[in-house]
Amino acid sequence: MTGVTNENGAFELTLHSTADLPATAQQIVSFADKQRIFLFFGEMGAGKTTTIKALCAALGVEEAVTSPTFSIVNEYRGKGNTVYHFDFYRLKSQSEAFDMGYEEYFYSDAYCFIEWPEKIADLLPEHFLKVSIDTLGETSRKIIAEHI
Repeated sequence: MTGVTNENGAFELTLHSTADLPATAQQIVSFADKQRIFLFFGEMGAGKTTTIKALCAALGVEEAVTSPTFSIVNEYRGKGNTVYHFDFYRLKSQSEAFDMGYEEYFYSDAYCFIEWPEKIADLLPEHFLKVSIDTLGETSRKIIAEHI
């Protein structure tokens, strides 16, 4: 499984099964370079959390990675990395992100994996890695990562 950089400079690949995720995650981390903020876009069930689990494993996280749907944020420790995993799906307003101190996380130089970033569009950093996941079939996905 090898991704390609398209004419716009985005990293693009097609996964045919979840068995492709470990290699894909390594490639995305390499493509991200020094970027630590990753925004995940895709419909419900597209595989955002599953992709984040693979990214966490690529960063050396050994504990179980679960969706922070109710807690909004989960913290993990990798090999020399801290990873914050956000799920803003249940946010009713951006003020809830203020209340949780989102800036402390986003500007900590830790990895921040953010699901449903459109819920906090006005609060997002200026630069990030946009990861779009499109469902192609029951087990196949197209992933595009691009620096914004």
